[in-house]
Amino acid sequence: KKTRTSPLPTESEGQRSKSRLAMAPPATPLPFLVLLATLLAAAPLLPPAAAAEPEAFDVRRHLSTVTRYDVSRASNSVVSAPAISDECRVIHLNLVARHGTRAPTKKRIKELDRLAVRLGTLVDEAKQGPDTASLKKIPSWMKGWESRWKGRVKGGELVSEGEEELFNFANRVKERFQDLFDEEYHPDVYSIRATQVPRASASAVAFGLGLLSGKGKLGAGNNRAFSVLSESRASDICLRFFDSCKTYKDYRKRKEPDVDKQKEPILEHVTSALVSRYHLKFTTQDVSSLWFLCKQVFTCLWELEFGVTHFAHFVSCLFFLQEASLLNITNQACQLFNEDEVHLLEWTDDLEGFVLKGYGESINYKMGLPLLKDVVQSMEEAIIAKEENFPDGTYEKARLRFAHAETLVPFTCLLGLFLEGSDFEKIQREEPLDLPPMPPQRRNWKGALVAPFASNNMLALYQCPGNDGKKTSQDQKNSYFVQVLHNEAPVSMPGCGNKDLCPFEEFK
Repeated sequence: KKTRTSPLPTESEGQRSKSRLAMAPPATPLPFLVLLATLLAAAPLLPPAAAAEPEAFDVRRHLSTVTRYDVSRASNSVVSAPAISDECRVIHLNLVARHGTRAPTKKRIKELDRLAVRLGTLVDEAKQGPDTASLKKIPSWMKGWESRWKGRVKGGELVSEGEEELFNFANRVKERFQDLFDEEYHPDVYSIRATQVPRASASAVAFGLGLLSGKGKLGAGNNRAFSVLSESRASDICLRFFDSCKTYKDYRKRKEPDVDKQKEPILEHVTSALVSRYHLKFTTQDVSSLWFLCKQVFTCLWELEFGVTHFAHFVSCLFFLQEASLLNITNQACQLFNEDEVHLLEWTDDLEGFVLKGYGESINYKMGLPLLKDVVQSMEEAIIAKEENFPDGTYEKARLRFAHAETLVPFTCLLGLFLEGSDFEKIQREEPLDLPPMPPQRRNWKGALVAPFASNNMLALYQCPGNDGKKTSQDQKNSYFVQVLHNEAPVSMPGCGNKDLCPFEEFK
C-alpha cells in the first residue's frame, strides 16, 4: 500500500540538512514497514572513512546540471536586488526555462543495469581472491545491488519534484510581477510555449497551474484550462535549434571525443583512489556510472515521498536508501567519493557543458539567435502597444517558454552571463575562451548554477518616466529598460556596461 511521508527538508527550512539528507517516517507506519526499517537499520554500516564528510559540505550542491532547482537557488550568492524606481512599471515578461527534475533517460537506465551486473562481478572477484580482509572494505550496499529502475523501458519523464519546482516558481513569478498578471487569462495575452518533448510540455503545464491557480472554476483549487503551443521537432528553430542546425551537429560529433580525452585524467585519478580505498578493480567507466548513480539517488527519495506503484520497486528503494534515510547519510554511491573527488567529477560535467553547449565554440550560442530575435520582437511589440495606448487584453504581456538545457545554456551565453574577466571582449571578437579553471581554483561556470533543473532566464521590460517625470517625445523608446534575472536573481549585463537596468535600445 502507498504511504505518505512528511515532506523532505529543503534549503529554506533553516538548512537543517546541510550535508545529510534524512527522511521523516510516516505518521502511522504499517507494522511491516516498522519491521523492515528495523532490519535495514541492523545492516552493516559503511566503513568510517567513507562516511566521514565535513559538516559544511553538501554533495547536492555539486551535481552540475542535474542539481535540484531549490538547492541551486540556495547556493546563489546574490547580495541584494537592484532598486527599481516605484515609478517604473513592468509591461512585458519573457521567460526561457528548462524543464524540471526528470527521471533517468532510457540510455541512462540501461547504463545502470550494466552497472548492477558489473558491481556483482567485482564483488564476486573480491570474494574469490586470497585477501579475505579486503572484503570488509567493500560497502555493504554493493552486495546484491540492483538498479532502482531495473525493468523500465521508458524514462526521462518529469517527476513529482519537477512538477513542484515549476508550480512553485510560477507562484513566485505571479507574486513578483503582480501588475503583469492581474487581468483575465487569454492565450494571446499570456503565451505559453514548449517543445514537443513530454517533460518540457509537462513543465509548462505545471507552471501554468501555478500561474493561473484561483483564476477559474475547476476543482478545489479553482483552476482553469490554458493552452500550451508547440512546434514540431523538425521545425522548432526557437526552442530546439540544436536539432535543426547541421553545423552544430557536425561540431558536436567532432568535439565529443576531445572532451572525453580531457575528462580522462580526472576519471583515472578518481578510479585509482577508489581501487586503493575499496580494493575493487574499478574501471573509469565504473566510476563514471557510479557518479551518475550518485546524482540520481534523489529520484528514489521523491518516489518514496509521493508513492510507488510496484511493491518490488518500493522494497528496492528502501534498501537503496537504508543509509540515506535511517542512518542519516546522503546515499551510498555519493559516499564512495571524498569532497575533493566530488569537486573534480563536477568539473568534468561542467567542462562538457561548457565545450558542447556553452562558450566552447561560437556555433553553440549563435544557433540560438532565432530565440533572441523572438524575445526582442516581443518587447518591440509591447512597446508599440504602450505607445499607441492599446487597451488591456489586446496585446501580449508575457511569453513563457519551456525547453531544455540545450536551449537555456546557449541563450544564457547570448546574454553574456557567467564569463570570466575579459571573456566578454573575447566573445565580441569571436576568440576562443579558456576552459573553466579546475578545482581548487574558483570559476564562474558551474552547471549547478548555470543550468540546474528548472533553471530559467527572465527578461522583464520596464517603462520608466524621464528625469522630469515625463516621457520625451523625441525618443520615446529611451523610457524603456530591460532587466535580466537568472534563476530569479537579477544580474548585470556585460554587453550593457554591467548595468542592472539596460536601456532597451542599448540592449538591442
